[in-house]
Parts: sequence; structure tokens; C-alpha cells
Amino acid sequence: MTTLGFQTSSDTIKKGEKVIGKYLTFYDILLFFRLHSNPICNNANIPNIGQFCGSQTGGNDIPENLTKSTMVCLIQECPVDGNYEFMPVSPMLCVCAAPLRIGYRLKSPSFSYFSPYVYQFETYLTSSLNLEPYQLSIESIVWEEGPRLRMYLKLFPRIIDDHTHIFNLSEILRIRGRFTSWNFTGSDLFGPYELLNFTLLGPYSYVNFGTQVKGISKGVLVAIVLAAVAVSVIVSAVVTFLVVRRHARHQHTLSRRRSSASRLSIKIDGVKNFTFKEMTLATEDFNSSTQVGQGGYGKVYRGILSDNTIVAIKRAKEGSLQGQKEFLTEIQMLSRLHHRNLVSLVGYCDEEGEQLLVYEFMPNGTLQDWLSAKSKETLNFGVRLQIALGSAKGILYLHTEADPPIFHRDIKASNILLDTKLTAKVADFGLSRLAPVMDDEGTVPNHVSTIVKGTPGYLDPEYFLTRKLTDKSDVYSLGVVFLEILTGMKPITHGKNIVREVNLAHQSGTMFSIIDSRMGSYPAECVERLIALALGCCQDKPEQRPSMLDVVRELENILRMMPETELDSSKSTLKYFGESASSSSWGFTTRDPYVSSIVSGSDLVSGVIPTITPR
Repeated sequence: MTTLGFQTSSDTIKKGEKVIGKYLTFYDILLFFRLHSNPICNNANIPNIGQFCGSQTGGNDIPENLTKSTMVCLIQECPVDGNYEFMPVSPMLCVCAAPLRIGYRLKSPSFSYFSPYVYQFETYLTSSLNLEPYQLSIESIVWEEGPRLRMYLKLFPRIIDDHTHIFNLSEILRIRGRFTSWNFTGSDLFGPYELLNFTLLGPYSYVNFGTQVKGISKGVLVAIVLAAVAVSVIVSAVVTFLVVRRHARHQHTLSRRRSSASRLSIKIDGVKNFTFKEMTLATEDFNSSTQVGQGGYGKVYRGILSDNTIVAIKRAKEGSLQGQKEFLTEIQMLSRLHHRNLVSLVGYCDEEGEQLLVYEFMPNGTLQDWLSAKSKETLNFGVRLQIALGSAKGILYLHTEADPPIFHRDIKASNILLDTKLTAKVADFGLSRLAPVMDDEGTVPNHVSTIVKGTPGYLDPEYFLTRKLTDKSDVYSLGVVFLEILTGMKPITHGKNIVREVNLAHQSGTMFSIIDSRMGSYPAECVERLIALALGCCQDKPEQRPSMLDVVRELENILRMMPETELDSSKSTLKYFGESASSSSWGFTTRDPYVSSIVSGSDLVSGVIPTITPR
């Protein structure tokens, strides 16, 4: 324990919190300060000055075996046997209090790594319980199958004075009532929860929730029953009234939506407004046999229009995340975007309370399907490189040629579709935003301030922290897709982040050990160039990332470096996803004169481009 000569009355420091009483906080690192040769130490009128002033000899008089909880609490006593303990954080030092012990589980969190969200969770839970942040202590967490996150929490009483260090009965009942009534504010991030236990020990052992109604007179019980009946009648009448009024509003809303869709069809050229009946006929009444995909927004069906055109029909489910705004955004965006690497919108349907978008059909599914370990087919390096280039060209079109430019905001492997020739086409523009335009002063802002939306694992960390969306946010997301193409890994798996894992492997010189073994042989120099590009796209600071134009140019340079045999093997045609393919089709490795045994990056000879078979 180092004694510091700062003239301060602070005892412990923890980063991220304001000064509370006599201490600060700095993660879990605790520092103890002693004042040496400070004039204040000579003032005997200051109470307990000895706690803060060292010995006159200047030695370190703090025992080395002090724990975090008792480091500055030598003169305090806390009856551990009575289930009291020192509060980890409080407005006063050495507060001995009795906590409530709670078992709590998140049933469906939207993340698989908890550490970045600890502060948000603490704020969410304490605000829901009307407690101060210092009253909550997360003792332990355990990930369970599902995934579900089980926690062991401690709630400490609010510190009002030096004597009140336990909860009173009314506060205990209030807190338990909040947990058991599921009245917490809804959270898309943390999802639903369940209370596993509410343990009362020590000074709270007298509380018995099962016997709280004892002592109530019969007269009171009769009054309660009569009041309940009266309330039930009133509630029934109110509910009936609300249902009737809501039905009338719903009919009015449907009428407005039909007229809105009609007006929209007039304004948008080349996009057909289908009737719901046409959609029903195209999908055999949305038969499950025609379903080809499913997501948070709803389901995707393979449909056949009256002119025998095969299309993909995305049907939003009731209460899906894609609302009317996102629905209209995607129609308006796709109706004026035309590029071989962007999915084409055929039409839409907005009637009878339904939202349907009709796209050109992509028989080979998504890039995520092909990279999945469950896929029976696979892609060689040449095909993967061409998919990466096609995706980059599509996004470059959005950034530079669309008028006004567009930020996609949700680039991921499942939003890159593949046609019959495995040409990449970027899809799903429901979260897209128009780039900023010139303001009154003649300047163009370099970002759009907006609520953070996207998919965990692909989100630009700078956008997540500042809510400033830029073209470099799309560059980051595409860089994550490149890492998926190279490794076959998912962006987040069991708490591991693909960007961090690839960075560690690259720095340690073991990059080739995590390359997707199903990719077969590949030119080492080309792979190294693609790794460097992907990691460059995933830099934390946006200004250190390349522009999308630079990304496309580098991918074209890498493609030119590919041996002719590799490129020739990538030009054959593959049948629909899931069907058998010929021996020369994409997804199968080919033999060429460059194939060698397993070679590490350090064994490569300058000027030679060997093809490496990964482990």
C-alpha cells in the first residue's frame, strides 16, 4: 500500500463517480491516502484526524493484509453474524448495514456480454425501485442456457444519518411489491425478468409475507369484498367503452392507411402497390411450406406472382420492431436506388392491417447462411472475396452516388443476399438514414445525430457512445462482415467479440490459426491484405478507418493479386442453396499448383504467394 503525499481528504477513488462525502471511486482499484508533514495534522481540534495523518516517522503504518471493505474502517465494528456488512459504496465511510438479498434473472437479454452494460443495468434497476445507485450491489452473475443471466443482488438501505442502517417494514414491502408485480419500465436491452428469491435474514427475519392479513376484522374483510365487486363492475364498464372506442379508431386508422398507400403508389414510379389478396394467392395463403426465412420483424415467404415472377415477400408480424415509419422509409429508399449490388424492390402491400414488402427473390439466401457451421455447402476464398467486393460496391453507391447519400446503419451478414450467381446484394433499409445536407451557412455536417439502432456486434463503438452516425459507421459494420468471411465466427459468441479476438491473433502472429478451415486453400498474401483491411475498418476512432472508396479500391487490388486458377474456379455457377452442386461449382476447393502444407505467417518467403491450407 503506497502512502501518497497529496494534500487531500479523499480516502478512496473510483473512476466515473462524483465525490461523495470523503471519497471518490475508481473501478475496483482502491487507493488509501495518508497526509504526511501536512499542517492540518497538527490541529488537534479536528475529530479523528489520526485516521488521515500518518506517523511522524513517515513510515507506512497501514497493514498490508487489509481488505477492500475494511481498509479505512479499522475503528468500526460490523456484526457479520447478524448479517450486517460494510456497504461497498455509500455517502459516508464505514457504513455497516443489513442488505436485502435477492435472486434475479434476465430471461432474454439482447446481449451476451454483460460488462459494457453494468452501469446501464444499475441505473435501470435502481430507478425502477426508486433507490439511489449506491444502494445496489451486484454480487455475482451466472450465464445460463437460453441464454439467460442469473444475478445475486444486494440492496442496502438509504443512508439518512449515522443510526438508520436497516430497511423499515414498509420499505421492504414496497420493494418486494415492485419485484413481484413486474411493474418495472420495459427495456428492449434487458428484456423480461423473474424474481428467484427475496431472502430476509438478520434484522429482517421477523417479516412473514404469508401472515400479513392476520388481525383484519370480518367487517373490514366484508368491506374489502364489496369494494372489489364495485371496482370490478366499474372496470368492466370502462374496458367495454375503451374496446369499442379502440375498434372505431382501428377502423379509422385502416382507412387512413389504405388512402396513404394509394397516395404513395402515385408518387413512386416503378414500385407496384399489391393487394393483400394478391399476396395471399402468391404464397398459397402464407403456407408454411413457402416460408424461407424469419427475423425479429416477421417472416419471409417465397411467392409466385400472377405473371409467374418469383419474389420474396417480407411480412411484418403484429407488434414487430418495424413500424410505419421504417416501412415507408424502406419503400422510399429502395424505390430510387438502382445498383447491381443492392436488392431490388418490386412492390409493397399496406392494407387490412398488414405490412408486406416484395423483393426480387435471392435463391441462395444470405451470406450468414453460407458462413454458418450448419451449412452443408461452403465458399472458397475467391468467392468470399468477390462477395466482399460486391457488398462494398453497393454501400459505396449509397454513400456517394445516391442523392442525397444514405447511411445504411444495419450492415450485417444476414442483410447481404446472394443471387443465383452468388452476386452480393445489400438488403434491409428499414433503419437507413439520409446523410446530412447543406445548412443555411453553406456547410455540410459530417454526421447525423440519432437514437442508436442496429445489431450488437456490428455497431460502431463511436456511434454507440456519441449517437453520431457517419459513413464510417457503415465502414465499421462492413469490417466486421469481412472478419466473419475470413474466420467463419459470429460477431459475438459466448461473450467473445470477433474484433478483439482477431486483433489478439493478429498481434500474436497466429492469425492463420483462426482462418475458417472450410474455406480450403488460399493465397496467403491476399488473405493478409484482407485481414489488414478488415482490422483497419474496425478501428475504434472513425478518422482512422478508410473511406468506402478506399475499401473498394483495396479489394479490387487484392482480387488482381489472386492466381488465375483461383479466379477460374470461382466463375462456375452453383445451384440453389441446399441443393447439390457440380464438382467445379462454388463452395468446393480446387487443386492448383500453389497448394502447400500448413505454413505459419512467419514462414512466408517474400515475393512468393503460397496457398495455405488452414488448420
